[in-house]
Amino acid sequence: MNRKSIIGLILIFGIFVGYMWWIAPSKEEIAERQRINDSIRTALADSIRTADSIASVKARLDSLAAQGDTMAQRQLQMNQRGDMGAFNASTYGDTIEVTVKNEKMCVSLSNMGAQVREVVLNDFTTFDKRPLQLISPADDNMNLVFSTEDNHVVNTRDLVFVPYRKNGSKIEPITSSTDIELSGEDSTAIILRAYVGDSNGVSKNCYLEFAYGFKGDEYDVDFDINTHGLAKIIRSSDYMDFEWHNKMNRQEKVDASTRGSKNRNKDPEKFYSSIYYKAAKDDVDEVGRGRDADKNIKTSVEWVAFKQQFFCAILVADSTFTNADLSQVTDKENKDANYLCDMSGTIGLAYDNEHDCTMGMNFYFGPTKFRDLRAMHRGFEKMLPLGWWIFSRFVSRWLIIPTFNFLETFNWNYGIIIIVFTFLLRLVLFPLTFKSYQGSAIMRILKPEMDALNKKYPNPEDAMAKSREMTALQKKAGYNPLSGCLPILIQMPILTAMFMFYPSAIELRQKHFLWCDDLSTYDSILDLGFNIPLYGDHVSLFCLLMFGMQFFYTWYTMRSQSGQATMPGMKFMMYFMPFMMLFMFNSMAAGVNLYYFFSLSLTMLQMILIRKFTSEKKIRARMAAYDAKNKNAKKGPQKKSKFQQRLEEMQKMTEEMQKQQNRR
Repeated sequence: MNRKSIIGLILIFGIFVGYMWWIAPSKEEIAERQRINDSIRTALADSIRTADSIASVKARLDSLAAQGDTMAQRQLQMNQRGDMGAFNASTYGDTIEVTVKNEKMCVSLSNMGAQVREVVLNDFTTFDKRPLQLISPADDNMNLVFSTEDNHVVNTRDLVFVPYRKNGSKIEPITSSTDIELSGEDSTAIILRAYVGDSNGVSKNCYLEFAYGFKGDEYDVDFDINTHGLAKIIRSSDYMDFEWHNKMNRQEKVDASTRGSKNRNKDPEKFYSSIYYKAAKDDVDEVGRGRDADKNIKTSVEWVAFKQQFFCAILVADSTFTNADLSQVTDKENKDANYLCDMSGTIGLAYDNEHDCTMGMNFYFGPTKFRDLRAMHRGFEKMLPLGWWIFSRFVSRWLIIPTFNFLETFNWNYGIIIIVFTFLLRLVLFPLTFKSYQGSAIMRILKPEMDALNKKYPNPEDAMAKSREMTALQKKAGYNPLSGCLPILIQMPILTAMFMFYPSAIELRQKHFLWCDDLSTYDSILDLGFNIPLYGDHVSLFCLLMFGMQFFYTWYTMRSQSGQATMPGMKFMMYFMPFMMLFMFNSMAAGVNLYYFFSLSLTMLQMILIRKFTSEKKIRARMAAYDAKNKNAKKGPQKKSKFQQRLEEMQKMTEEMQKQQNRR
């Protein structure tokens, strides 16, 4: 190391030492920093002591509350609910549940939030015979949100209401949990009030009221929210937000391997579950059938419904709601086998701050039977998925459902009703299908001539010539291939409507037939214990019968058409279709499979009878008469219509194009 390097290192070291001396704090600065650190340590110690004190006080309150000390219980409730301002007097109290049971349902009301805590339908059970719980118990089923003039946001779910029972004009307080039974023309009203006040007392003239009205034999519950003497307490606003929520439980049987599927054939209850609503100047609409979705409706709404496959809860406004924010969500973390989804809505209730206000509504908790829903004249029946508008309005509503309801009056087994209904339907459709079946019988008679044409034109380039001669042969026999197309198109709306009707018909729910316990869901004669992809973990006998009949029908029709020219791969597709239906319909409702099985059976019977009674002698005589007529016609060029000329020109052009293609 040379002298210059040593001098450079010494200078760098000197600069570093000088810089450290220059930035070092003075004695006064060191003393100030020590004082700040001591203050921080003192404050931290004080906060720890305060937290310990609070925890100790809370533990003491919990202990006293557990021992029955009412003052301790009241203070604990107030601490938990927070400051409610003018409604502080309604933040504590004993829990009281009022259960009203009529002939249709059992409704439990809680004074904690004045909400409908639970609804159980009396005449129905779940697939595994548990009580059918339409509204699930929860602390957030209902909540009214508003602001007060003293700058507090009040959630009614945090208020403790005082319950009363109204009989006629007399109002009596309810001091403990009680059960009320109604029947026939009985009626009653349960009133819950949250009073304004504080620890010094309450004002009996200022309160928020939730009023529920019940009748002895109805699924409806009258529901009013009333304000009394709150004009100077609740902040002025055009509307209040009413939050309505329900955890939807599964009521129907589903294949474990397809639970949660968006396919209507695999998990119909999930597919048909949705939030429906009716806008004031629009038709009934839905949020998202069978999937998570949300929708913000900014216009007036007449009603909102939480609908499952066969049951629904509907909130109906006496006039209209101002708006609605609706959401359907599936909690992925919820592994309960009986959990379906969560439905919720934030609904705007019109509010008049200048006077005592009544926000009138009513609930419907019940089944989705078409006839009952339509009788309410609110458009509820449009929630039922009966197909496109032309199918549902003209076919399902005015043909299928009335006929089905008429057959119900005979008190037959519902399996028998499906069979009779299918027979009547095939009888009505027979004039439309006769031409098609007769054409199939004629083609069987013409099979020798068809085979001869196939031998005469074996090459693909002769397809047009073969097609012309086949058409001429069919014309001689009096058969028009297009005559069977129109009847098929006409009967399609009926067949499609039938496919849509059965999975949504509550009439079939838990109705047995032969080995099947429930015609509204799949029948299982064998639980496999393992899942076959796309098929399931069970074997449906009605589906197997439908598959066998469809395969036989395909074989029978394809055999009669063996001489006809068909598209490449068409034969494979026809035989593949029954297997596809076997996988698609294994988890389908047994009523649907029973309908298709019996319908195919009747179709086969019709075809066999028509073929048997179609006289070959008459067909041959008709062909001979046609030949004689054309033979005696005058010789020379015959006058042809412009349509015939253009058709022949198009055929010639097609033949030329095909020949050129074959040359390449």
